Amino acid sequence: MTTETTALPSSRAGSAANPALTAALAIAGIAAATLAGAWFFQLVVGLVPCPLCFEQRYAYYVAVPFAFLLALGAVRGAPRGVLITGLAILAIAVLTNAVLGTYHSGVEWGLWKGPTECTGPVGNLGSAGNLLERLDAVKVVRCDEVQWRFLGLSLAGYNVLISLVMAAIAGWGMVSTAKD
Repeated sequence: MTTETTALPSSRAGSAANPALTAALAIAGIAAATLAGAWFFQLVVGLVPCPLCFEQRYAYYVAVPFAFLLALGAVRGAPRGVLITGLAILAIAVLTNAVLGTYHSGVEWGLWKGPTECTGPVGNLGSAGNLLERLDAVKVVRCDEVQWRFLGLSLAGYNVLISLVMAAIAGWGMVSTAKD
């Protein structure tokens, strides 16, 4: 088998006709924009993330650099198998994140209990004399209380939708690259 049958032709490697490149760049852009949005809500709007919110960011922290690395491989004419595998890894990561977002949404809707850390750690409160002071200072961010909704969906719900869109893009990239 020649390298031409396993790698994308170099004349198309940088063009929009390269589905692996298009999918990887789209996923990187969507993931970066989603992280920027999460940081905006946290730092500007003042919504303090709960433990599940932080966990849902992990897939984005992985997806951005991995997708850019995959895009670089697509530009450089990496073998199709490598590109398809990379897109499959991205799809698995974001689908796992969609499951986590669905779990978090279910916790918010009261469909099931959330993890115990969502009740907030109390820690060492010291002596009884400053107990009330320390209790006033503890800010518990609960996973089961929605801080913000738009059109009926919380940020966890939007995470599910965004993750499913990225998974669909990765799937399209895999199928289109395999056909190429």
